[in-house]
Amino acid sequence: MSYTIGRLAKLTGMSVKTIRFYSDSGVLPERERTASGYRIYGDEDRARLELIRTLREIGVDLATIRSLGDRRLRSVLDLHLKAVETQLKSLQRTRTVLRAALAGEGDPAEDDLRRLHALSRIGAVEMGMLLDEFVDEVGGDIEARHTWLAQMRDAMFPELPEEPTTAQLDAWLELADLLADEDYRASLRRQSREFWEGDRDFEAWAEMNVQIMREGLAAARGEVEPGSPEGAAIVRRILGIMGQTRDEVLRTFEEHDPRAARQWELVSIIQGTPWPSEQTIAFEWIGAALCHLPPTTP
Repeated sequence: MSYTIGRLAKLTGMSVKTIRFYSDSGVLPERERTASGYRIYGDEDRARLELIRTLREIGVDLATIRSLGDRRLRSVLDLHLKAVETQLKSLQRTRTVLRAALAGEGDPAEDDLRRLHALSRIGAVEMGMLLDEFVDEVGGDIEARHTWLAQMRDAMFPELPEEPTTAQLDAWLELADLLADEDYRASLRRQSREFWEGDRDFEAWAEMNVQIMREGLAAARGEVEPGSPEGAAIVRRILGIMGQTRDEVLRTFEEHDPRAARQWELVSIIQGTPWPSEQTIAFEWIGAALCHLPPTTP
């Protein structure tokens, strides 16, 4: 069945001006015209207008609706659902900050205003972009290091809860500052260059790392004193696994940027997971035990 634009407007409840706008902008594809140049519409256009109305009511932009000719409706709605869920989470977090700011009797404190301002600038999308930049810059021109960091990206990207605590919000903002810190990025590149440029079997290295962590964690949980004879025997066994001297390994510990541990601590705070992690416990014990060993004899 064919309709004039006026008839279509009456059937759909839309104004002639709106339908003409949709037609001119390509949201409602033009099909045919009369000899006099007037647009002719059909049942397919009527159904399309109902769809456009629904999509606009739930906030789908015109560019996305226009692309429906090349994409399935399901995929468009799926993308829109994800966008809405992201917006809802952002609003819930803002609500949490506002509630905290208004909890007292007086005016909000400076920290409350700082959190509101920072949260408006750094949502999940911005944090993801920061992390991508971090991986690219720290990975630098060493392919193996870049690949390893890319594989670690998901673990480094915590999800801020829908109703975060003040501590989680502060950790989120501190993590954003840390990831953007040029000095921190440069420090990680500098410290890791020698390791990643070396000719090594990274699969064997990963297995060795697990074995070392297991030894250190067992010692820490068994409350073995790092400076005891038993502790010395364990750390010497660890050095044997690593194939390095006490001074070589201790130098690595001493040169390690403490901000790296802080980064993982912030991730843990945001996720609400226990800290310190098992790996941190293990390597802290190993570092302490190394300090009690006498220096390597030349």
